[in-house]
Amino acid sequence: MGYCLTPEGMDGLLEEWAKKYTVYAPKLFPGSNTFSDTDIVRYAPVTKAAEIVFDKRSDYSYKEVLTPLSETLFYYTEEETKEPIHEEKGAIVFLRACDLNAVSRLDAIFLKQNGEDVYYAKRRANTKFVLMGCSEAFDGCFCVDMGASMSDAYDAAVNFDGARYHVDNKTAEWDPILKTVSEAEEDVTPDHAETTKTRVHVPENLDDRIAKSTVWDEYDKRCINCGRCTLVCPTCTCFTVQDIAYTDNGKAGERRRVNASCMIDGYTDVAGGGSYRRKNGQRMRFKVLHKVFHFKKRTGFHMCVGCGRCDAICPEYISYSDCVNRLGDAMKEVADNE
Repeated sequence: MGYCLTPEGMDGLLEEWAKKYTVYAPKLFPGSNTFSDTDIVRYAPVTKAAEIVFDKRSDYSYKEVLTPLSETLFYYTEEETKEPIHEEKGAIVFLRACDLNAVSRLDAIFLKQNGEDVYYAKRRANTKFVLMGCSEAFDGCFCVDMGASMSDAYDAAVNFDGARYHVDNKTAEWDPILKTVSEAEEDVTPDHAETTKTRVHVPENLDDRIAKSTVWDEYDKRCINCGRCTLVCPTCTCFTVQDIAYTDNGKAGERRRVNASCMIDGYTDVAGGGSYRRKNGQRMRFKVLHKVFHFKKRTGFHMCVGCGRCDAICPEYISYSDCVNRLGDAMKEVADNE
């Protein structure tokens, strides 16, 4: 069922949701970006409709709601381990179609591929998603080519026309609230981008020989190992595990899961001083092929959803989308050299 809400009505809806959920959405933080006097849009709790940014792509994705940068897995002493007490409130996340499609990638990783990750599963079960309609794509997006410009896996969807919020609701328990705060009922279909300026083509003939291509060599010098591309990506899930011993009692502490990146020094280091991917080009190869080749071999769909954040945030102007578009020529190069 669909509803038309004024800004005041949307505020009323958020107020009702806040009784049971923490509501996360893209929010503007003026002057808080990496460079001086520049703004940033990232996910944070919101209480008012005006705080939700509809006209810009968020610089960072929603994923920290489901996979925190750092989380305690358990506490330990000499005699026992204990899981932390999890927040009882659920979460409602406003996100675009590319990010909603990214949730299915996280589900495949944490719920299906190697058994169920209990920490992710608990958080995921208590999270609902509100799809933000995109009437047109942002610069650098290539969601259409990655098949991620649409999704019907939402609990509610919102189109914002600058004056009114048009809500398509799939959650029955929210209908009484929406009937109270809306000014009219109407049919609502979520907006979605039908084309993008940036186009990406993933070759159908990719195979493991692509690792032999020289296309990766240029990234040895261009990449600076900052890992920003993976931190903003809605489907990157690399992490490391740390044991934190308390200073007043070295036999007690906690084990944490901490966000990490395959693009940063030290991630593939092993005992004896070895490293599986020491060169930056090797890391770029691993990341790109994981997104558009190896993940699909296991799941049947690409890991990348075409949000374009990686291209936008790279301080060295390395274009992931351009790299993908070069894979066809890279395969031809390998074949010619055999």
